[in-house]
Formats: sequence, structure tokens, C-alpha cells
Amino acid sequence: MFTGIVEELGTVRSVVPQGAGCRLTVNAELVLSEVKLGDSISVSGCCLTAVDFGGDEKGSWFAADAVPETLDRTILGQLAVDDLVNLERSMPANGRFGGHVVQGHVDVVTQLKKVESLDDGSQRLTFHLPEMLAGQIVEKGSVALDGISLTVASVNHDEASFDIAVVPHTLAVTTLGHKVRGDSVNVEADVFARYVAGLLKAKFVQENKEQA
Repeated sequence: MFTGIVEELGTVRSVVPQGAGCRLTVNAELVLSEVKLGDSISVSGCCLTAVDFGGDEKGSWFAADAVPETLDRTILGQLAVDDLVNLERSMPANGRFGGHVVQGHVDVVTQLKKVESLDDGSQRLTFHLPEMLAGQIVEKGSVALDGISLTVASVNHDEASFDIAVVPHTLAVTTLGHKVRGDSVNVEADVFARYVAGLLKAKFVQENKEQA
């Protein structure tokens, strides 16, 4: 489990195909503190397993395998050498809970529709609202975009969009500060909203069966 508080920006060092999947190698420093084989690391919102790590003249690094399912459902399939990624270690049981519950299980990829830069250095970002998450992304609720814990500023169902207000610090220490209109991001709905939606759907299906 993660909290959506990005610890550092990593740089993709290599992307090596492995059948229909691939092995990603990422340059990093902070998230490799006390790292062990098998540890979970969030890479732009995707929970991946560290299968190797080390260091050389180009810096410290870790490697993780991405299976076809991950490449198909997330932006990891679009990554190239030198791309930046958000990194976060899994939260220890005695750790500080800074954001919200983030599982690292991406629901869907969406696109940035509009970037509005404000006088205070912040930005208001408008994203396409995927139909499958229409009931799970709500105003003042939490959402993880590329693994970043964010608060939904507003939702416009008529235009199938939602807005995020991003402070200058978040823009400076995450990939959001590098995004432009048309870029894709990983979306993970709040886990509690996800379960409520699942329960309501199951109830609806059951009621229809009983009426049939």
C-alpha cells in the first residue's frame, strides 16, 4: 500500500522487451534506501516489484518487470529512456499516512485536456473523466494520478471532465509539472469509492435477477 506522496522523481534508464512484457530499469536514490529484492515500489502509480538493483558510474538504479496486462492498462507501455517517473516506497506499518490509500492498481489511463497557469504559481488541470469512473471521482474526493494523491476540485459530467488544483510544490517534485495538453496519466480511483461502486452494482444485478 502507498499514500500517494511522491518521494522522488526517477529517470527511466532502459526498457528491455521480455516477450510481451518488459523490464524497466530506473535511476533512483531515495527509494533505494534499505531496498530488498521483492520490495514494492510505486512507479507513476503502478505497484511494481524490485527484481534487481545496484549502482555504477551512472548512479543507483532498480529494475522491475511489467507484464502485458500492466503495459496495456497503464502509461508504462509508453515509457522511453530518459522519461521521468514518480516513485514511492510502500508505506511501513508505523509510517506516517500523508495522502490517502493508494493500492498501485491503476483503473484506467486518461488524458490531460487543459492546463491553466495561475498567478500564484499553481495550476488548474482538467482531465477527461472516463465513463467507468464517473461515479467514483467526486468533488473534494481523493484520486491518484500517476501515483500522486490529489483532491478533486470539481467534476463536470456534461463535459466528461474533472479538475485538479495543483500547488507549486507538487508541480516541482512530480511529473505533473512536466505535463502538457494531450498527455496521458494513470488514474486510480479512491479505494473506498471503488468498493461502494462495486457493492451498488452487485445489488443492482441481484435486484434485477429477483425481478426477472
